[in-house]
Amino acid sequence: MDNYLFNEFREISAPEWKQKIQVDLKGADYNDTLLWKTDDRITVKPFYTKEDRTNAKIDTSEKGFAICQSIYIENEEKSNSSAIDSLKRGAKSIEFKAKKKFDYKTLLRDLDLKNTILYFNLKFIDADFTIKLSDYIKSKNCYFNIDIIGNLASSGNWFTNLTDDHKELERIVDKTNNSVCINTSVYQNAGASITQQLAYALAHANEYLNHFGSKIVNKIHFNFSVGSNYFFEISKLRAFRVLWTSLLKEYDVKNNKTHLFVLPSLRNKTLYDYNVNMLRTTSECMSAILGGADTVSNISYDDFFHHSNEFGERISRNQLLILQLESELSEAQNFANGAYYIESITHQISQNALEVFKTIEKGGGFLKQLKEGIIQRKIKESANKEQLKFDSGEIVLLGSNKLQNDKDSMKDDLELFPFAKIRNDQTLIQPIIQKRLAEKLEQKRLHDE
Repeated sequence: MDNYLFNEFREISAPEWKQKIQVDLKGADYNDTLLWKTDDRITVKPFYTKEDRTNAKIDTSEKGFAICQSIYIENEEKSNSSAIDSLKRGAKSIEFKAKKKFDYKTLLRDLDLKNTILYFNLKFIDADFTIKLSDYIKSKNCYFNIDIIGNLASSGNWFTNLTDDHKELERIVDKTNNSVCINTSVYQNAGASITQQLAYALAHANEYLNHFGSKIVNKIHFNFSVGSNYFFEISKLRAFRVLWTSLLKEYDVKNNKTHLFVLPSLRNKTLYDYNVNMLRTTSECMSAILGGADTVSNISYDDFFHHSNEFGERISRNQLLILQLESELSEAQNFANGAYYIESITHQISQNALEVFKTIEKGGGFLKQLKEGIIQRKIKESANKEQLKFDSGEIVLLGSNKLQNDKDSMKDDLELFPFAKIRNDQTLIQPIIQKRLAEKLEQKRLHDE
């Protein structure tokens, strides 16, 4: 019975489909008319068949994804209460963000440290503090988001200086698990293309591998942001696992299932008609899940213009709970396997990213090119192309550059400065500036209110 319908039709080959399409085009060129080529040199065809399968083995988590709640540490008592409440309401993981040292005993009081996945996003480096914190938790489910190269890229400076930062990191790596995070979100939020994001992630991580050797492999994890190009973002995460596996073979390391912490991008989020941000983050979280993320941390619809608030955090967490429980995506990390289109895009993205990575390595490596400003220039070129498409209406953000609500007023609703800040402080290198697409338009609308 299962094959009844298919028995009524003969199998048609890809050349036959293409021939039929060519006839229907009535003389128009197939390649010029129906092949879509992205700025990343990815070719999208009008149809796919089993011949497009690559059968690449993607090593993803076997347990599905964990829902994470991100919490800024301003008051340890309040942050502790927020963490306990989030775990009671469905989260399985907590990310604590800190700009300075904190009282971790108060922060972690009454938390199940063995069974809760904990992330510490530290905007400082202090080996003594980090080692004590790790010893207190005593769990392999604890991840430290420490990235001295990422800090240099985003701020333009080392935490202290190159020598001291490496010494502190060496002590941390020696005494803790999961102690190095490659923060690729800065590239995505600054406007880097998907190919660039993967190439820079690989080259960024390779700097640590060059310094520490293969012993650090099991202590590295990655932080990715995903945008609104649904299938391409699924393919991006899958392609990265392929690339990472290939790189590790050069270090004689096999079967390493790296840990991916994924969250939605800020690049396409809007100040006006901000409820649309919930739709954007929903599709982006789906890309993260289907792409094989180990942990997904959603962002609130008002993340960049309101202080942390219970409503925004609850909605963002519930979006993930709906996807996990009601949409039955709790173990969807391998759903994309065998999808002709996704496998084709994954292969093309990984090949293009590998070419860029090799170019970086031939040019002296990621850190050298970062100091020379090459990485910044390449990202800026990509960001400018994307910005022009937004300004011309080719890229549409509803409620922002299309279907504006003229009665929408935001001037009195801003608790945080929502735009890229102009910095005048001296930096060692040019920092990579993260900026949303709608900022210039929003500034004009705020001025005109």
